[in-house]
Amino acid sequence: MAQAAGPSADGAHGITSSKDLLKTAASAFTFSSPADRSVQQNRPAAGKKAAAAPQASGATAGADLKVGLSGTGTSARAIELKSDITSSVGTPLTVVIDWGDGTASTEHAGGSETKTSHHVYAEVGSYTVKVTVYGVDGANGPSATNEMPFVTPGSEFTPHSPTRLLDSRDGTGAAQAAQVPALGEARVKVAGNGGIPADVAAVVLNVTVTNTRSSGYVSAYADGTERPTTSNVNYAAGDSVPNLVIVPVGKNGYVNLYNYGERGVDLIADVTGYFTRSSANGYTPTDPTRFVDTREGLGTSRGMVPGRGQFGVQVAGTRGIPAGAKAVALNVTVTNPRTAGYLTVFPGGQSAPNTSNVNFTSGQTIANSVIVPVGADGKIMVRNGSWDPADVVVDVVGYYSPDSQSAYIPVRPVRDLDTRDASQWPSGPLKAGRYLYSTYGEENPTATAMVLNTTVTNTASAGYLTVSPDPNALWQYQNKTHTPPIPPNSSTLNWTAGKTVPNLVQASSGANGIVDFFNRSGNNIDLVIDIFGVYDRH
Repeated sequence: MAQAAGPSADGAHGITSSKDLLKTAASAFTFSSPADRSVQQNRPAAGKKAAAAPQASGATAGADLKVGLSGTGTSARAIELKSDITSSVGTPLTVVIDWGDGTASTEHAGGSETKTSHHVYAEVGSYTVKVTVYGVDGANGPSATNEMPFVTPGSEFTPHSPTRLLDSRDGTGAAQAAQVPALGEARVKVAGNGGIPADVAAVVLNVTVTNTRSSGYVSAYADGTERPTTSNVNYAAGDSVPNLVIVPVGKNGYVNLYNYGERGVDLIADVTGYFTRSSANGYTPTDPTRFVDTREGLGTSRGMVPGRGQFGVQVAGTRGIPAGAKAVALNVTVTNPRTAGYLTVFPGGQSAPNTSNVNFTSGQTIANSVIVPVGADGKIMVRNGSWDPADVVVDVVGYYSPDSQSAYIPVRPVRDLDTRDASQWPSGPLKAGRYLYSTYGEENPTATAMVLNTTVTNTASAGYLTVSPDPNALWQYQNKTHTPPIPPNSSTLNWTAGKTVPNLVQASSGANGIVDFFNRSGNNIDLVIDIFGVYDRH
């Protein structure tokens, strides 16, 4: 629920499209095994002959005992299991649940009834849940057993060396070199491509649109699913615009990039990592922290990065990033470039790949989200692909490691906020110097971060957007005892007058579950927020 706010936080209006997103996304993972699949055994009670077992005092006939199973995901690693027990004799029953991860639980039933049980797995993955219902004689008497598979809704991250999967300009990943037409799409093969496994659940792509002749936008979505109306990359005529996307992979292993534009465009897609429902690297969000600013010599030598030059940044084992981090989530900004060019971010100890992360024109200030593997030396590298110098700013917003707890769940893309829509947002544009906040954690209590696409439009002057956790709790806003938050020294996206600019943000919900969006400019802006996924610790 987004709220209008400022120093006094008055005149708030809310929307509720983000409510229960985590629960709704997890509940799509359902598995079952009907009662007629029960395996029945009719063992004799202790000390009795087998032929006499069905008539033994208090025993139930095996043929009268069945159990049907249904399981639903409730969060990244949790299941709600329903055991539908059928027994023709109303005697006490023992229900033993083997969760498939080396743990078991025992419950009791009074006869025919549906038992509801809950379990949280320590790791994401695929499990076999087995339920056995025993009669009064326990393991020595009649029983019915049923089992079903269960796959956790959450997935974990594996970094991938930056690799180009699609380039419509030269035919890489396509049938031929050709622009993606207006209202047309490019299909990107992900599963089984470039070392990406066949069971990939979602992929991290840097998508660049170039050679544009009109305005429009690009939407990324899983092949075989309904095309969303949300946007990932917005562009105008003459633009070369990149944006990071985290997108589910279709069951056939493909991702689609749809061109909502009036003219054809060229599309480029570079992979930097992927998610699978097997134990790998969880995510830990951090407060945005500035690691590099070449304008002041922070994190590297002071002064512009020379054309075709590069520098390394020590990230692992410093400033809150553990030595075991396998990848980092960044916001990378280029400013003061003397000519057009691009930045490439890649792991330390490796050669620069033929990929790009931030594309820019002369004099432009522009940012892009980046997820990059950390080199064996604990460093990442930043290369200036331009022929002339440029300043570079790097903000760290989180990291992936084997010890991190949060797993990723993609959600059906939803527009959470559009300040242009008076029916949804009566407050109008986000005013200069003000902020709005969204209670994502209040509505999704076990979420640690949200994967959002933020887009700024109707810009009258240059500025930038800062997204960060709010230090206040919701009750402090409600009773007006909150302290106006101070935005950190970081930026999420930068714009110039008249431009529509998107950027992905992995927004930490912080200790209080509230995320702030600050308009750091001298004029009003319109802000659009689309939700694409959630990191969950449970």
